[in-house]
Amino acid sequence: MELRPLRSFIAAAEDGNISRAAARLHLTQPALSRQIKGLEDELGVILLERGAHSFSLTPAGELLLRDGRHLLERADALEQRVRATAKAQTIRVGYSPSLSAGILSPAIEAFTQVHPRARVDLADLTNNEMVDGLQKGTLDIIVTVPTIKDIPDITWTTVQKQAWRVAVSRQHPLLAKKTLTPQDLNEQRLVVYSQKEYPDYWAFIGGWFKQQGINARIASECDGVTSLISAVDAGLGIALVVERIACLIPERVVLKTLQPQPEPLQISVGMLDRHKNDKMLAVFVEELKRAGEVDHASR
Repeated sequence: MELRPLRSFIAAAEDGNISRAAARLHLTQPALSRQIKGLEDELGVILLERGAHSFSLTPAGELLLRDGRHLLERADALEQRVRATAKAQTIRVGYSPSLSAGILSPAIEAFTQVHPRARVDLADLTNNEMVDGLQKGTLDIIVTVPTIKDIPDITWTTVQKQAWRVAVSRQHPLLAKKTLTPQDLNEQRLVVYSQKEYPDYWAFIGGWFKQQGINARIASECDGVTSLISAVDAGLGIALVVERIACLIPERVVLKTLQPQPEPLQISVGMLDRHKNDKMLAVFVEELKRAGEVDHASR
């Protein structure tokens, strides 16, 4: 059943007069009468008992008037929601769970309160995939660590600085030490993120180990924080990670303090230079910065 003839029938039924209803709908009287007759033919029932100068509703017409109003209300509401969705901006965000935990969720919650019609699409990606998505236009914002190699068309905004920790299993000999030194890591079996997918992590770890005179023994390369922590839990080795992942690890893995500390890791928001004047993206970045500050102060 089409909505247009239904609207015409309801208008006529509410006015009680074909001529007045036709004028309200900006139709001629014959055109309105044809629509109602077509609706009757489609439904196979008589809706109006027509007299010489008036009409009355049949029981079927009364039912259609009552329920048809609700149907049109729902149809109108659906149309408004569809139009609002089409007009709403979608922000596509690439992120690293190990870095954005405790930051991204509160930022999205605060942002959607300011922009309730906005949509935020999330993609859990490696650093290389995030940068690639940003440059290709499939992402609007990425939450990760700035690349060591300068990329001219990407602007980075720091949202939080994270200290480093050493993840060890509860069966590891280093568990007995309250604080670890760089030399405690020498000749230890090391679990790391994949060099292919996280080259900046490798560059940082390699540079710091060389600076500290640490001989690294790579035991396993992992494609993400979940597999890395699982490898530590399984006793494959220890891992150098940021303190942010504390909320992601099981009780069988412990984060040990490292002194002296490497330079803190800067968790940042990356976006293309051409989007720096996008007001909605700017609001989202501010919410990420605020969430980073609140999260850091609570620890």
